[in-house]
Amino acid sequence: MRAIGTTDLTVHPVALGTNVFGWTADREASWAVLDAYTGAGGNFIDTADSYPYWATGESTSETLIGEWMERRGNRDRLVLATKVGMLEGLKGLAPRTIRTAVEASLRRLRTDRIDLYWAHVDDRDTPLEETLGTFGELIREGKVRHVGASNYGPERLAEALRVADSSGLPRYVALQQPYNLVERTYEGELRDVVAREGLSSTPYYGLARGFLTGKYRDGAEVDSPRAATAARYLHTPHGRRTLEALDEVAAGRRAAPATVALAWLIAQPTVAAPITSARSVEQLRPLLAAATLTLTPEELRLLDHASRPTPEDQP
Repeated sequence: MRAIGTTDLTVHPVALGTNVFGWTADREASWAVLDAYTGAGGNFIDTADSYPYWATGESTSETLIGEWMERRGNRDRLVLATKVGMLEGLKGLAPRTIRTAVEASLRRLRTDRIDLYWAHVDDRDTPLEETLGTFGELIREGKVRHVGASNYGPERLAEALRVADSSGLPRYVALQQPYNLVERTYEGELRDVVAREGLSSTPYYGLARGFLTGKYRDGAEVDSPRAATAARYLHTPHGRRTLEALDEVAAGRRAAPATVALAWLIAQPTVAAPITSARSVEQLRPLLAAATLTLTPEELRLLDHASRPTPEDQP
């Protein structure tokens, strides 16, 4: 288990993302994935009020998770995270928006508290004092335990932390941002802020929209709504070089490429638990295996070197 920042939240090294619940995974499949994840020792479930509104017009993910937790009676064994700010009709981080959204999330999740409540996206139209002040009220009321920032840049994250410290408001304890072997822009100012301020990272797109599973090869057809986006990496020197190194390490470890890719991410500074999703128990197995795969320094160096962009990678 790993700590989230300096909080009392301790989480499994692999977080379960649930944006596919109610979209490409129906109720039965979603519950099977949740059962398999918790059965393997997982406890960190990440959702959002906007999952998967783009496909269903409803906050289906939260609803399915809430029904499952109620049926299993396991709420107290979980670290439950959800988000506010991107749902149609409830966009932004104004106080009234947050208040309306959190009550709706609590109802759908059938719980009285959210362990980690994410600001899903930065809202420059609302003063940080108002957003953080509302989060503080929710914490005092016991509806939220901790708050995190998703999709914030380094300057705004640092500013939010300064405002919190100077005004006695709750600090963001974690950051959620894209990060994987082929998307490494996090390794700069943003990571510096996270490290300096004692936050944790729970990155998403840990498998580069599926590219790092290794299923994207020349001539291969993949049944996934993200196939076109993921396949673009295959047509770059950077992507092919990364995949070759991933294949080499995976073969040596007799592990799936996805397992190695997530194990690399888990080993990176500031990362507490990458968020990854699965439509089925079969897809989940190699993701969970990353929690127990410790890569050697040589393997980490190989992957690091191969996945760093070079001048030839520029268009």
